[in-house]
Amino acid sequence: MTARKCPICGKPRVHEHRPFCSKRCADIDLGKWAGGVYAIPGEEVAVSSGTDPEGPDAPKGSAAADALVRLKGRTLH
Repeated sequence: MTARKCPICGKPRVHEHRPFCSKRCADIDLGKWAGGVYAIPGEEVAVSSGTDPEGPDAPKGSAAADALVRLKGRTLH
């Protein structure tokens, strides 16, 4: 049986970081997920730009709404 390789760089896997060879490759993969590189196919959903992401009863200025504003426009490097 052939040993499986790291899906990012192709080097042999390390048990501590499996299925990757290192923390670096694990972080690269996580960044791809967070950046939307990997996506699960599904139906597109139309979202109105006037919709409050927390719902109509959410208090304005809530911590979650503030976090969304801070994260908007950020990119992973």
